[in-house]
Amino acid sequence: MNKEEQFMMSFTDLFNKMIWLNKPKVEDRLKDYKLSEVQCIEYIGKNGDSNVTKLAESFYMTRGAISKITKKLIKKGLIESYQKPDNKKEIYFCLTPQGEIINKVHDTLHKEFLERDRSVFEQITGEQFDIMLSFAEKYNRHLDAEIKKLGIAVKP
Repeated sequence: MNKEEQFMMSFTDLFNKMIWLNKPKVEDRLKDYKLSEVQCIEYIGKNGDSNVTKLAESFYMTRGAISKITKKLIKKGLIESYQKPDNKKEIYFCLTPQGEIINKVHDTLHKEFLERDRSVFEQITGEQFDIMLSFAEKYNRHLDAEIKKLGIAVKP
């Protein structure tokens, strides 16, 4: 097995373990919500003027799929839609107070998982982080190019 294959296997194993470890806590604290709903809530909470197009690009989903998710979130009282006075065509989303609560629960889970894994990150030097981040950026650009070849819009 070459280094690329070893890396991909290790990365896949790492990712699967993270999901396996995180899943029980996520399901317990966010049991009434699907992952796609929580991700939309997080995105809307972090990004002003979120709309269907921005959400679809961010999650590599169709606008139709995002529309279904946002309609469910509106029905559940987690987000609400609004329009800007100068642009009546575009519909944007913001979190409701209930949506803010779900977003805080999700953020707390992220912090707990980072704290659980802090001992590993404390062993990594700044230079090692820079190398890993550089690799991740290069790989992301490569995958964006591959997605673009398929004629799919890629995040700006």
